[in-house]
Amino acid sequence: MLRHAIAPERFFTQVSNEIIRHPRLSAAAVRLLTWQLSLPDSVRAPLSETARDAGIKKTAFIRAKRELIAEGYFHEWRRQGEGGRWGTTQMVSNVVLTEEEALALRDGPRPTAPEPAVGQPEDRAVGHHPTNTEGKKENPPSQPSHVPAPLIERGGLILASVSHKERRLRLNGRDIQQLAALAGEWLLRGATAKDLREALTDGLPGRVHSPAALARNRLTRKMPEPPPFATPVAAPQPLRSCAGTCDRVFRPVADETKCRDCRQEAAAFTSSGAGAMTVQPAF
Repeated sequence: MLRHAIAPERFFTQVSNEIIRHPRLSAAAVRLLTWQLSLPDSVRAPLSETARDAGIKKTAFIRAKRELIAEGYFHEWRRQGEGGRWGTTQMVSNVVLTEEEALALRDGPRPTAPEPAVGQPEDRAVGHHPTNTEGKKENPPSQPSHVPAPLIERGGLILASVSHKERRLRLNGRDIQQLAALAGEWLLRGATAKDLREALTDGLPGRVHSPAALARNRLTRKMPEPPPFATPVAAPQPLRSCAGTCDRVFRPVADETKCRDCRQEAAAFTSSGAGAMTVQPAF
């Protein structure tokens, strides 16, 4: 199978192969998701309206919506507004989101709690003094630059969900952006979202003075070891024209000049003895 594709200069949507080849998403679900992701930010069309525009019938739409919800690409909330009116908020994403991660993106980072007024003694703050930074190094490592962008995005979502759920680790948008590459490095080394959450939240003190500093320290200090290097895979041979009679293009395994069919045909011809055949004269 030969493929020819040219990247469009404009009006395109980035969709991962995981969505296109998803084993549990029907064609209608993939079409519905990619269509919704391709809409401009200014368009607030609900999923049902997108289904009508995409030519997806009602029954197929209901099934596709259930599939997207089950796989974590679509989230929906029914909420009552300030005026008492009920409304529905929908969210689609090009990555799988847990309910906590989707809520964190919906609500945005919450502000850090204000400093307590003078009065009763509080728990000792963490992150304000060098002795309270859990072994923080003098020169923390710079952000890893080799982490793929999807892992950085996924790491940022996990940080946002932790910040949304744990009041002592409230991170603003800038904090999450600066720490996302470190979290992505964890994922690159084989850690799971659960590993990241436990590393950030286990054994937290009663009050954290600098959530961003504490999160950076734990992400750096508890970083898992990188996986062992895998054996490099040899690059495939370039395509070449068959030197036999078929005139086809094939990809050789080593240095062969003929395709498999021509080699088999030549071998069969040789083994049959046809190459040594002689013609007897007729009298």
